[in-house]
Formats: sequence, structure tokens, C-alpha cells
Amino acid sequence: MATTRRPTRSARLIQVASYPIDWLEERSGLVGAVKYFLFRKVPSDIGWYHTLGSATLTAFLVQAVTGVILAMYYKPDPNSAYESIQHITNDLTLGWLVRGMHRWGASVFIILMFFHMARVFLFGAYKYPRELNWIIGVLILATGMFEGFTGYLLPWDQTAYWASVVGININGTGPFIGPFLASFLRGGAEIGPETLPRFYALHMLAIPGALFALIGLHLYLVIRLGVSPNPWSKRAAGDEREEVPVRSGLVQPGSRRAK
Repeated sequence: MATTRRPTRSARLIQVASYPIDWLEERSGLVGAVKYFLFRKVPSDIGWYHTLGSATLTAFLVQAVTGVILAMYYKPDPNSAYESIQHITNDLTLGWLVRGMHRWGASVFIILMFFHMARVFLFGAYKYPRELNWIIGVLILATGMFEGFTGYLLPWDQTAYWASVVGININGTGPFIGPFLASFLRGGAEIGPETLPRFYALHMLAIPGALFALIGLHLYLVIRLGVSPNPWSKRAAGDEREEVPVRSGLVQPGSRRAK
């Protein structure tokens, strides 16, 4: 008579630990999606220059986290904004570090985006079938620069004020919608009490939401289309094209003529 062996203690612990993961996977499929994202195939000859996109994403996430922390203490009021910044920098524990990471991280984010787009352009990774992803990347760059512009006014000091005056006036010189855009950003005829909360709302709500949506779509297309190979690799040069059999002495389109 056959007897069934009881599972060992380690097997029971593994079964208990994996139950929540199995429960989530059965109802959402998220676990499989994460595995597909983390363990997908990539070209064998990629290098460190292919990590510029991931570095840009990391810089954006740092900006998001530090921005949320700063928003807990910042006061978007012309009478309190500068004092709240000084309170964050001088009084809060590690407040100077969080503010410094957010302030300098904005420049790092923009610089990494330029490096990433330069790599994509020089390697020809914007060509078919990745044209849409290139367009989305350009939109991410423009939106990220606008995010930095709206954040520059928030300290509400002399430098931030006059730099914003110059930036808004430059936008106002644009054709057709320039004057309307300048008036919208100022909240009136000139920078005043209405401008700061408007910039804060754009900086904390509208633009980050657009960035999250664009970056999510950008990552989806990267996963769907795969990582582009180096322009000097065999795959990119077409040396691994699939041969088409020759019939009736005629060479089919896309095949190589026999020598």
C-alpha cells in the first residue's frame, strides 16, 4: 500500500510564502508581466551606453520621491514660500540633502535625457519601427524642460522671480498663442500672487501626470519592440537575414543571389 510523504517544513514555508504571489498572478497577471519586463532578451553586444535610458528613469524617480517629500513642507504662498524653503533647508532633519537632491537632480535629469536622445540618434535607433517611440521621447524632453521651468519659481527669491519673468516673456513672443500662454502662466498681466500657486499646481500635478503617462507609454514600446542593436552588429547590418529558397531559377525578393 503506497503512502504519501508529508511535505517538509521548508516546502511548507515556500508554499505559504508563494501563496500571495500566486493569488496576485491568478487575478492580475502582474507577476508574469514583471518577469517578462525584467528577463526579456536583449542584443548580446549592448554596452553601458544602452543604460542611459534607465539612468534617466532613475533620475526621474528620484525627482518624484524628493518632490513629494518637499511638498509636505513647502507653502505655495508668496508670503510664506521663501520662509518655508529656508525652514526645509536649515531646520528639518536632512532637509538640505532632500532639497539639494531635488534641485541638482533636475539638471541631471535633463542632461541624461539629452545624452540618451543623442545615443538613440547616433545609433539610428529612431528608425523603423521605432519612430513613434522617438516622437514620444521628444515629448518627454519638452515636458521635462517645462517641469524644470515651473519649479524654478517656487523658491520665490530674486533669482527665481526675474528668471521666470524672462522665461514667460520669451514664451509671450511666440506666434498666435504666445500672448495667451504668457498670460496663462502669469495668471494676469504680470507675475503676482496668482502666479506662484499656478506654477506649483503645474509643477506638482499636471506636468508630472503627463510625464508618468509618456514614460509609461515609452517603456511599453521599448518592451514591445525590443532594444535596438548596435549599428555595427551583424544583426543590424543584415548579415543574419533569413534565406528565401530559389524556385525555377528565379531569385525571390529579399534573398541573396548565389555566386
